[in-house]
Amino acid sequence: MRVHIVSPSPENVAHWQVALATSPRVYDVTVSNGGMASAEIGLRATPPDVLVLHAVNSADLATLQSLAQDHPDMDCVLLGMQPDPEQLMGLMRAGVREVLPALPDGAQLTMAIERLARRRGVSLRDTKRGKVLCFMSCKGGSGATFLAANLAVALAEQERARVILIDLNLQFGDALLFISSQTGPSNVAEVAHNSERLDKELLRSSLLEVSPGLFALAAPHDPASGADVQPEQIQTLLQVARSDFDYVVVDIGRTLNGVALQALDMADQVHAVLQLTLPFIRDGKRLQELFRSLDYPPSKIHWVLNRFEKGGQLTLDDLKRSLKTDELITVPNHYGVVADSVNQGVPVSKIAPRSPVTKALADMADSIRNPDVTEATTSGLKGLLSKVFDKRGVKVA
Repeated sequence: MRVHIVSPSPENVAHWQVALATSPRVYDVTVSNGGMASAEIGLRATPPDVLVLHAVNSADLATLQSLAQDHPDMDCVLLGMQPDPEQLMGLMRAGVREVLPALPDGAQLTMAIERLARRRGVSLRDTKRGKVLCFMSCKGGSGATFLAANLAVALAEQERARVILIDLNLQFGDALLFISSQTGPSNVAEVAHNSERLDKELLRSSLLEVSPGLFALAAPHDPASGADVQPEQIQTLLQVARSDFDYVVVDIGRTLNGVALQALDMADQVHAVLQLTLPFIRDGKRLQELFRSLDYPPSKIHWVLNRFEKGGQLTLDDLKRSLKTDELITVPNHYGVVADSVNQGVPVSKIAPRSPVTKALADMADSIRNPDVTEATTSGLKGLLSKVFDKRGVKVA
């Protein structure tokens, strides 16, 4: 996909070019240093697929609108200015798809262009090897970290695949403690701060080998050290990881920030973990709206119902109707076994190989290896949720 950047700032352009070069898709990036007045003739003669304009005055906006109207197949990204409502409406009608009023960093601009690339069906780089699987909680206490860590174990055990578990809960991450009592040689923050020289060899030297085929990169021990990790650093980390591993399992935690959104954008699958209670379901619907605003296709999102027990007021069918999905991954409640696994720092498959939780994780690993086979559990009972939410998902009195 051809991307042309128009900007009076060579420093910003250089930064954006570096970020786009590490994108999961291949872009042919060209540049005009200056304003739209000097770039207009060339753009009219050879319009790019995506025009990125760092606007500095109203004349730039007028030229952009005229150019976009004349070339309706060209998508436009406007940087640096906030048009008034009337100007904005005209620009959006003409073909401006993204408006970033402040000058973005490399990760923000890359994410905007990624959204346009997905709409255009631009393929990923051929060098991509591994799947990136992100786990996040709809609400605190969902058990997402336990599932992420133990799914990484299941993938490595079943397929003899190379699997890496990355803990992106940068302030209070503890994913490694769920499957090992060892401490790794490095952590996410240290690796991210060396992203400019990060390659496969450096990444491998930073990992703890938990078991044959399974490696882990822990969250930083000091919450403060993860505060300055940047999205573009995580982009590089995930790019290198998936070029060297069959599966990259990422525990995001609960916080939604630039780092988390970078990982979600790059994920092949997002596993949103919730429980069958109204607070979880409300937050799940909010998270679903966020996914829609990010233009994630429904096939990318996998809803995981953890600690499921039959016989409650709410049923699986209620949850499916609320989330408007036909597929749910269910993990049954087996509190004693899970508690033993967590307290000992040993994978649940080692503690209780016949536990229904172990089987559910094995089924998840199977469905990831073979996406044409999906485990979906249904219930024919009707429950309370249809009385609590109307068709639009709004609580009624």
